Amino acid sequence: MSDLHIRCAALSDVDTVLRFWREAAEGTSISDDHDGVAGLITRDPEALLLAERDGVLTGTVIAGFDGWRCSAYRLAVHPDHRRQGIATALLRAAGRRFAALGGRRVDAMVLEANAQAHRTWAAAGYHREDHWRRWVRPL
Repeated sequence: MSDLHIRCAALSDVDTVLRFWREAAEGTSISDDHDGVAGLITRDPEALLLAERDGVLTGTVIAGFDGWRCSAYRLAVHPDHRRQGIATALLRAAGRRFAALGGRRVDAMVLEANAQAHRTWAAAGYHREDHWRRWVRPL
């Protein structure tokens, strides 16, 4: 993994990230648009982590911290680069960020139907909490 570079996204990366998610991520979010991603980067410039190999985007994770909870979203690795330790490297980078910010626990948003993701998160030491459910309301 020495050739893998992890960095924080910049505003100039927004369109690349959106194209990447359409190909590599499962599902879509209401915030999967230019304004949503640009707003994230503007509000918290260190939250969106990008994994690159030879200048090519191979993976992402959003490592958000609101002062109370650490939240991981949009862990995605390009299909051509899976099973190479990229998700593990991204989650380690997110964990370092959370620890530096004083975080105590990470909550990860994982699609219920994405069995491959369940294995990835479990291998990274995460476990499912069935007594919680996500409740949402669009603004």
